[in-house]
Amino acid sequence: MRLRRHESINPYSKTSLSWCERIHVLKVAFMNRRSFLRTSAVGSVFAGSAQTLRALAADNTYRANIGIQLYTMRDAIKEDPSVAIKAIVDAGYQQGELYRFPNCDHLIKACREHGLAMNSSHFEWETAVNPSDEGFSDFKEIVEKAEKTGLSHLVVPHLKTQYRESLDAYKMAAQNLNKAAMIAKEAGIQLAYHNHSFEYLPMEGSSGFEVFEKEFAPEMKFELDVFWVKVAGRDPVEQIEKLSGRVAQLHLKDLKEGLTLPNYGKVEKDAFKELGNGVISMEPIIKAAKEAGVAHCHVEQDQSPDPLASIKESMAYLKAL
Repeated sequence: MRLRRHESINPYSKTSLSWCERIHVLKVAFMNRRSFLRTSAVGSVFAGSAQTLRALAADNTYRANIGIQLYTMRDAIKEDPSVAIKAIVDAGYQQGELYRFPNCDHLIKACREHGLAMNSSHFEWETAVNPSDEGFSDFKEIVEKAEKTGLSHLVVPHLKTQYRESLDAYKMAAQNLNKAAMIAKEAGIQLAYHNHSFEYLPMEGSSGFEVFEKEFAPEMKFELDVFWVKVAGRDPVEQIEKLSGRVAQLHLKDLKEGLTLPNYGKVEKDAFKELGNGVISMEPIIKAAKEAGVAHCHVEQDQSPDPLASIKESMAYLKAL
């Protein structure tokens, strides 16, 4: 039997078709439908991927101005700050987040020498968490230098055990950080707190992170580290969405596959991976960052046998998307 082009036949209708011919028509119809469904599914996947990847398009504000927490290159910086910063610039990074401010003039000088923008810094945080006097005089000196340096963000990078041994200790830290945030705001500087995983440790039916969520004033923000959020057994995208409008910056780093989570303590050195080499998907995170009003994203890798190779690999990942 020969069909004219575009002619269709209902195999169940009462025609002169033999049973063999009817079976053949049914088989063709089934194959055509399966092909259509497969094509439709693939199309949907690509459409979804395209929407997600637009978050990392070349003109995306984070990719175009991607930063790096300079602590990643601390050994090379200690050896020769100028050479280290030039290598970072050559790797494609647009801004560097300082550390140990205000005692990092060597870093500031090298960044200016090679045109690496400076918007943020981790600083001597006890001046804000446990001030030496009621007027926060030591912290005010740091804010003054930050303003002269041209920084727009200061970040508390850690908490010693004594400031996190109870929910009350977290509350006291939050109260002082709120006061410090007001001082920073008067100078046009945003104060933020950088998390690890220990803040998520269950404690008296709550956690330190929940205390900060509840107690931080609108002037006090978070610098969310997606690695440590994941180590604590939480979803980074959900955490960003929950804190929408309250996350000033992000730290982007990847996590080795196979770790037992949650973990509220230290991790092995090889747990820190280059972007794309672990279990954390960065595209949805950066998309969520834009919707949540995040100002800056910084690549960071706390540990690596070859930090320069690692930051180059993370940059290659971002560029390939």
